[in-house]
Amino acid sequence: MIGDHTPVPTLAVKDLGRAREFYEGVLGLTPGRDMPGGVAYNAGSSGLFVYESEYAGTNKATAMMMEVPADAFDTQISDLRSKGVSFETYDMPDTQWDDGVATMNMGDDSFRSVWFQDPDGNILNLGTGMG
Repeated sequence: MIGDHTPVPTLAVKDLGRAREFYEGVLGLTPGRDMPGGVAYNAGSSGLFVYESEYAGTNKATAMMMEVPADAFDTQISDLRSKGVSFETYDMPDTQWDDGVATMNMGDDSFRSVWFQDPDGNILNLGTGMG
């Protein structure tokens, strides 16, 4: 069944060299293997594939979510800020924003997230408690 397989997000970029600088240098992802027109990255128990495409940056919705443990969230956010990453805010119901960080309360649970873009405009999300 399809549900038994691990999904791999696939992100289009305009310039693979510039994308590698961002995904490896800023996000700290480990490259797996080079593939024709792209590179596979190891990330957690899965990974992602970044490839060159003329359609890079045309998706205006979140392209990839990454989950981080709640106790590591603030450190990850500080690290991204120190590397020049700017966080975006959106009009979302039941969400409080503080310096680009969203807090969503769901009953007894609370989740924190940030959204930011890669150099080609792909919208990425880093958050707690998604799984």
